Amino acid sequence: MFASSSVGQLPHSFSGISHSEWILNSCASHHISPDSLSFASMTPSSFIPTMTADDTLMPLANVGSVVTPHLSLLNVFLIPKLTLNLASVGQLCDFDNYLVIFSFFFYYV
Repeated sequence: MFASSSVGQLPHSFSGISHSEWILNSCASHHISPDSLSFASMTPSSFIPTMTADDTLMPLANVGSVVTPHLSLLNVFLIPKLTLNLASVGQLCDFDNYLVIFSFFFYYV
C-alpha cells in the first residue's frame, strides 16, 4: 500500500465535486464509488443491498481497489447509482492503516 499525506480544506457543500474526488465520511462503513473506470481491479460480488444515509437501498455491483495520487483504497464497493466517491474514515484507520486527523478547518490523511 502506498500513501502520501493529503491535507485539504473541508467543503462547505458537495456541489461541483468532480468524479475523481473522494469525500471523507466518518459514518460510511465501506469505501464506495459509482465510477467503475476508477477501479484498478474488481471482482464480482453477490447481491448485497447497501443502505445509504437517507435509507435508500442500492445494489452492490463489484468490490475492488482504487488507486489515487494520494490514497490506495482496498475493498471499495462499486455502487453505480451513487453520485459521489466516499472514503470511509473507519476503514481507512482500521484496515488501510492510515491516520486521519480532523480540525475545524482542515483534515489530514
